[in-house]
Amino acid sequence: MSGEDTGYDAARIEVLEGREAVRKRPGMWVGSTGERGLHQLVFEVVGRAVNQVLVGGSGSGSGSGSGKGSGFVDVTLTSDGGVRVADDGTGGPFEAAGGAAGPDLEALLTSFHAGPELSGRHITDVGQFRAGLFVANALSSRLTAEVRCQGGRRVHEYARGVEVAPPADVGPATGSGTTIAFWPDSEIFQTTRCSFAVLAERFRQVAFLNRGLRISLTDERPAGGTRAVSFRFPEGVRDFVAALEAEAGTAGQPDVIGFEREDPRMAGTMEVALLWTGSREERIRGFANSRATYEGGTHVDGFRDGVAAAVTAYARQQGLLAAGPDPRADRICRSLRAVVAVKLDQPEFLGATRGLLGNTEVRNCVGEAVREHLGKWFEEEPERAAEFVDRVLRGIDQD
Repeated sequence: MSGEDTGYDAARIEVLEGREAVRKRPGMWVGSTGERGLHQLVFEVVGRAVNQVLVGGSGSGSGSGSGKGSGFVDVTLTSDGGVRVADDGTGGPFEAAGGAAGPDLEALLTSFHAGPELSGRHITDVGQFRAGLFVANALSSRLTAEVRCQGGRRVHEYARGVEVAPPADVGPATGSGTTIAFWPDSEIFQTTRCSFAVLAERFRQVAFLNRGLRISLTDERPAGGTRAVSFRFPEGVRDFVAALEAEAGTAGQPDVIGFEREDPRMAGTMEVALLWTGSREERIRGFANSRATYEGGTHVDGFRDGVAAAVTAYARQQGLLAAGPDPRADRICRSLRAVVAVKLDQPEFLGATRGLLGNTEVRNCVGEAVREHLGKWFEEEPERAAEFVDRVLRGIDQD
């Protein structure tokens, strides 16, 4: 069918670029114009703050991306409908910087083409996407950015992504960091009221996955007074597994086994924690660069491989397993609660929702590490090992 037949040809194609493109099709960048998209907008700004702290500020600073420091990110839902995100990262020059440390803050707020600040295992994905600060700026009716570094404070203000006034020095500052305050645009979003519960749950999860990072959330909106929560977990995913078990109603202190390891073969790090429960349902949660992999992937497959290999080897060594084929990994892992978190230089997410990790080398690396660590634990804790393995084998025999 020709353009003449349809009344549509190349001359009718509308090309949108930059800020105009974001405001015209916001769902392409934050997923929706409903509450989900609103929260994604918050996650874009919080994600930048988290990464500034973990890599460049008071966070890990070790280059491993494990987040073992004492940095903070403070998020406030203000009474006038805004969101304020403050961190104690390095701050850095507001404009005309860039270089090896990445583009300056002004470029990130005003251009799609500024590029990512950081990459690889050093990036924590707080939201589902990584649209960047430019999108957050374009979809906010107002945004102010304050940088504190080298003893001074510098502020820039925008309205719907457009500069209101040139950056201004506003006085001295102690310490370093960045504060971004923004007001989601009611012309774009169906609601501009964030859910305290949704944000708190995700921030708690990010704190578990980045050991030592402190994230707080304060809500100034309730008529009855301010409410606030703060999250920091010195034991990382060990604390995560213990908390999941406590939420399931288990009494007492859970017996969590955990370890972390860096492996150059997969160009990244892993942090694993697990415990055996009385349940007959497998509960394994996988994460890659702090992004939940709801469909699993090679890190979760490797974890199952490693647990199965360690349990089978111990059972055969102790004469607890009858002759015949080894039990399947899914049956051995059925009573496990675990968190498997990897941070990779080049994560490969598969599927339409990017909920499946596909890096092939990760499976062998995680499997080998789990097998070695769990096998060593079995040797060091023979009584507890015998109890755990016996419980697993009895569960298999009941099938």
